[in-house]
Amino acid sequence: MKFKLSFLSFVFILLNIQAQNIRLYVGTYTNGDSKGIYQLEFNTETGNLENKQLAINIDSPSFLTYSPDKKYLYSVNQSDDGFVSSYKINTDGTLSLLTRVSSHGKGPCHISINESGDKVVVSNYTGGTVSIYPINKDGSLKEASQIFNHNSENEKSHAHSAKFSKDNLFVADLGRNAVYQYKLKDGNYKLASPSIVEMEGNPGPRHFLLDKGNEFLYVINEYGGSVTSIKKTKKGFKQIDFDSTLDENYKGKNSCADIHLSKDERFLYGSNRGENSIAVFKRNTRNGTLDRIQNMSVHGDWPRNFSLDPTGKFLLVANKKSNNISVFKIDPESGKLSFLHSTDLPAPVCLLF
Repeated sequence: MKFKLSFLSFVFILLNIQAQNIRLYVGTYTNGDSKGIYQLEFNTETGNLENKQLAINIDSPSFLTYSPDKKYLYSVNQSDDGFVSSYKINTDGTLSLLTRVSSHGKGPCHISINESGDKVVVSNYTGGTVSIYPINKDGSLKEASQIFNHNSENEKSHAHSAKFSKDNLFVADLGRNAVYQYKLKDGNYKLASPSIVEMEGNPGPRHFLLDKGNEFLYVINEYGGSVTSIKKTKKGFKQIDFDSTLDENYKGKNSCADIHLSKDERFLYGSNRGENSIAVFKRNTRNGTLDRIQNMSVHGDWPRNFSLDPTGKFLLVANKKSNNISVFKIDPESGKLSFLHSTDLPAPVCLLF
C-alpha cells in the first residue's frame, strides 16, 4: 500500500509539472549562428526555460503568430526577397512547412492574424507595403488578396506593424510617421484615414496595441523614445497622453521596439534598445492615461521583442545582440519587474507563447 501511495504521488507530481510547462517559440535572425525557429519549455510556476530545440530550419523568421486554435504557425522571413511562411505544428512541437509565398515587399518585419483566423497581414519595412493573405482550411496561405503601397513621391514608407480589430485594420508606418486606418467594406479593406491622429515631430510609430474594449490604442515610437496614447471617440480618434520611455538620467541613443499590456490591463510595458530596458507604466483603466514607474535593465543588449506568459506572472525579453532571453517576475500589485535569470539563444527577435 505504501508503494502504491508513493507511486500515485509521483504520478501526480509528474502530471503537475507537465501541466506547468508550456511551449515557447522563438523567431531569430539566421545571418549568424541561428538556424531558424526554436522551441523551449517554459515553467509557469518557476519561470524556468528548458529543453531548447530547433523546431524548423528556415531563413530569418523574424516575427511569428499562431492560428487561433494553435494548430498552425505563421512567420515572415525577413530578407530583401521577402517571404511569408505557414507551418503545421506537430505533436512534438516541431514545425512542417506548408506554404511559402512572396511578401510583396522587401524586408517583411511583422505578421498578425485576425480573430476568425482566416487572414494574416504582413508589414514590409523596406518595401513600404502591407499585404493581406487569405488562409485555407488546412492552414496554408493563398496568394495575397490585397497589397497596399504607402510610398509617395516625396516620402518613403516603412510599414512596421499591422493588426486587425473587428472590421478595422490599423497600420503603424514608421517612415510616413502615421497610423493608418482601413475599414472592411464589401469583402475588401478600404483606406479610412492616412493618420488617425497627428504624430507631432517625427517620433516614428513602430508597434501598437489595443485594449480589450477597443477603446484605447497605444503606440510605441522608435525614434522618439515615447508612447502615444489614443482614445477612440464618436468622431474618430484623439491623443490623450504622451510619455517618455526613458529614464531622466539616460542621455544616449535609443530605439524603442515592442509594447504590451499586462493581463489585467493595469500596466503597460515597452522595450528600449539603447537604454536596454523595459519601461513600466501604470495605466489608468478609466481614462487610459499612463504614468511611468520603472525602467528595468533587460540584462542583455538590444531588446527587440518581448512577451508576457499566459499566466501574466512573467515577462520574457528577446535580446538580439547579446544572444539571450531574460526572464522577469511581475509583481501583481505594483506591476514592477524583478530579474530571475537568462537563457542563451542565438539572435532572438520574437517570442511567441
